[in-house]
Amino acid sequence: MGSLLLTAGAKGERRSLPNARVMIHQPSGGASGQASDITILAKEILKVRERLNLLYTKHTGQKIERIEQCMERDMFMSSEEVKEFGLIDEVIEHRPISLVTDAVAGTGGNKEKEEVPN
Repeated sequence: MGSLLLTAGAKGERRSLPNARVMIHQPSGGASGQASDITILAKEILKVRERLNLLYTKHTGQKIERIEQCMERDMFMSSEEVKEFGLIDEVIEHRPISLVTDAVAGTGGNKEKEEVPN
């Protein structure tokens, strides 16, 4: 799910450091119990897979057939491969200090955020 969160970020703001690795894969799960319970879970996983494929298509610009093919098995990518795939917009060498200070301050980059009283 980390790769989905990464690609669903704001366009132009999706970044990765050069040594990062990203994996995409179809949903998985384990099932036990009655046959009807296993059937329900299997149907749900298939629905989730379809929804994830559509989300990756929307955010990467890749065709659905390519997403389905890539999601069939675990697919590991380097930062450059992730950029080419469309999951991110930029590979950066260093985290800009503004991203670090915004995260520490809890503003998330929103300079208009109200100050929290002491």
